[in-house]
Amino acid sequence: MPKLSIDNKQIEVPDGWTILDAAEKAGIEIPKMCFLKPYKATTSCMVCVVRLADSDALVPACGWVVQDGMIVDTKSEVVTQSRKAALELLLSDHLGDCIGPCQTACPAQMNIPLMIRQIAAGQYKQALKNVKQDIAMPAVLSRICSAPCEKACRRGQIDEAVSVCLLKRFVADVDLQSQQPWRPECKDLCGKTVAVIGAGPAGLSAAYYLRQSGYQCTVFDDHDKAGGMLRYGIDEDVLPPDILDSEIKTLMDCGIEFKGNVTIGKDIPFDRLRKEFDSVFIAIGKPPKNSGQLFGLPINEKGIVIERNTYETALEGVFAGGDIVRNRRQAVRSVADGKEAAIAISQVLKGQAVSGQRHRFNSRFGKLKDGEKDPVIFGASVGQRTEADSKTGLTAQQAQIESQRCLHCDCRKADNCKLRDIAERYGAKSTRYKDPDRKLFVQNTEHDLIVYEPGKCIACGLCLQIAAESGEEIGLSFINRGFDVRVDVPFGRPMNVSLLKSAEKCVNCCPTGALALKDM
Repeated sequence: MPKLSIDNKQIEVPDGWTILDAAEKAGIEIPKMCFLKPYKATTSCMVCVVRLADSDALVPACGWVVQDGMIVDTKSEVVTQSRKAALELLLSDHLGDCIGPCQTACPAQMNIPLMIRQIAAGQYKQALKNVKQDIAMPAVLSRICSAPCEKACRRGQIDEAVSVCLLKRFVADVDLQSQQPWRPECKDLCGKTVAVIGAGPAGLSAAYYLRQSGYQCTVFDDHDKAGGMLRYGIDEDVLPPDILDSEIKTLMDCGIEFKGNVTIGKDIPFDRLRKEFDSVFIAIGKPPKNSGQLFGLPINEKGIVIERNTYETALEGVFAGGDIVRNRRQAVRSVADGKEAAIAISQVLKGQAVSGQRHRFNSRFGKLKDGEKDPVIFGASVGQRTEADSKTGLTAQQAQIESQRCLHCDCRKADNCKLRDIAERYGAKSTRYKDPDRKLFVQNTEHDLIVYEPGKCIACGLCLQIAAESGEEIGLSFINRGFDVRVDVPFGRPMNVSLLKSAEKCVNCCPTGALALKDM
């Protein structure tokens, strides 16, 4: 039995084992995309490369057979950079979005495409839950938001953008008008407390998400009612007070304590607040004019200086967000600040490393080219954008019609994509080798169950092997050679006759979103 060294670990393995087999036996993880047991290795993605120390050669671990005395390096900088380069080459002609352009543009990163699909399916409660994962007050924001999501909507390149804000308002209003508006599950109180200074959109949002995580939150405000600029800075014709009151109540009902007519620094010293609470979040809106400091914190032209990813200030345990840290008044951005700050505050209170919200790798499709309108819009309604009365919003029927205009730009396998996961792990850039003269977007929807997007395929060949193993009469094949190679149905036959037995298995084994179920 040959013996080898992997990252200074001595291992003995049976004849015929690959370096990948040996690494798995040693408990050493090597990333892989094109390889899946028990199928034959094609060594096409090169993400699993390792270095042979005696020759400095870089070889694919999935297909390289162990030789006695071999010394293998899987973690050095040259290996890491080689894997990153392999990923960036795969991404150079990757044609698809991980998340939709609307979600990318949303300051709160709300999963807009999922909400729209849930509305189309009549799943209004599920849609509301999805929205509130990222936006604490959707009934309010949908009435005042500047709608950056709609400006980025790809449907706008064809005719008019999907009415995202009206759809969000629809599910939020349906919930508020129900006998028992939805309330999130909150963890039991853990004994840690947070003081929130300011009951505007950032402060309320932070308290809402912190309470869900098990922290007791007390919100202080110098007004008698919560709402901040939402209550005192917006015309009642635009944002009716009863809507604001109802939505704030859904937040407070989670167990948030509100103390109005309290000015921190005057009625309660800031230092005392820091001593009585485990953490403090400052969200008082625009900073006072001509003040060089606030609560002992320096202020620049934008406001309190913070660490952008974590919202930490110069004072330990003190965070800040909303208009107090930036000079642009955008309620959805303030709500996003509150959510993201809550994540960082929770990390501190748990004694974890403070990194803030995780920002996932995102490949972007880009603008449509000539000839792409028909394949992109296929399956969506061709109807015009639905408008609604500003007082009443959309009816259920109108919401159904408008939701069917969505193009489903987001990847159907965004949360189950090896390419995305490994690209994120290695910090790969999708644009490093991007060809400005990219191929045209194509999607094959002939099959009853699945969608095939050739632009996401990495030519791993797994689906070919699975189809052959399953006894498909036609199956799939590699078409063309070199850079033009692609997976397709041989002889120009339709896909609905090529995968009669193995379609779902091919989807489950596909390392990207090239093959996906239609209902994902």
